[in-house]
Amino acid sequence: MKAAKRSRIIYWIATIWLSLGMVSTGIVQLIPLEEEAEKMTQLGYPLYFLTIIGTWKLLGVLAILLPRLPLIKEWAYAGFFFLMSGAILTHLAVYDDPSTFFGPSLLILLTLFSWYLRPSDRQLQTRPQ
Repeated sequence: MKAAKRSRIIYWIATIWLSLGMVSTGIVQLIPLEEEAEKMTQLGYPLYFLTIIGTWKLLGVLAILLPRLPLIKEWAYAGFFFLMSGAILTHLAVYDDPSTFFGPSLLILLTLFSWYLRPSDRQLQTRPQ
């Protein structure tokens, strides 16, 4: 198997898993579940933050899956990275159990794999100087 084809397969696997993770957690954050509200309060965030995070996750998934829009894709990948690194730092700050780091850490890795291995037609093209 050629390297380019292997990279494209790994890209799509990482991107699909990333998308599934972001969609599933985004939907959970948009549904007013009592345990989600309790966790956000415990972490020190206002409850409206759940709506903001959930909405941005779903919009970010659309951005990385749809063709074109390379600048929006870059923003979505950056947003996913900042959101998940913020989740890890928040869990660290409140001395949560180390198991709470697994989900955000996995999503950061998937974000990095998806971003790094994205095909050239999904990359932001810079103008030669």
